[in-house]
Amino acid sequence: MDTTATATATATATATAADADAAVATALDVRAVPAPVLAALRRADDAGHAREAFVTGTGGHPLRCCLTRARPGDRITLLSYAPLLRWAAETGCDPGPYLETGPVFVHAEPCAGHPGGWPEGFHGGPRVLRAYSADGRILGGRVGEPGELPSLAAELLDDPATAVLHVRAVEFGCFLHEVRRG
Repeated sequence: MDTTATATATATATATAADADAAVATALDVRAVPAPVLAALRRADDAGHAREAFVTGTGGHPLRCCLTRARPGDRITLLSYAPLLRWAAETGCDPGPYLETGPVFVHAEPCAGHPGGWPEGFHGGPRVLRAYSADGRILGGRVGEPGELPSLAAELLDDPATAVLHVRAVEFGCFLHEVRRG
């Protein structure tokens, strides 16, 4: 058996799979918390609380403003955020009991935001992709590892009944970011 040919075929298949995943990721519209929403949340969050900024000693906090991880010494804020609230206002739907509020970390001051594309390095473990219908109801979801999240998101959004996805932490259930069709 020619090991060189096998290695080349394996490398080509791996590169092709990586290229396909990259193409999927660029077709998705990955959204951090928008800057105008952040400005309002920094004044009073969705639970009506004033922000409490602090300097992180260890870093690693998932920042929903730019979809990166906080570095040691970053000044960040923990806020209450209702992600379906903005989407519902934009689309005119009423998500009813699915309108939930939860904690999110953001930079204490405005940052450059998310540059677009799938946030590489942001997801450190398994995540839940929760699918919502156009009327704001949960349709279902999938759990996936970081490397498979873009293709799982594309698969869920291939269902015409799915209007939007929320990516959430498995361990705490916290909202991380939104994904729409690109």
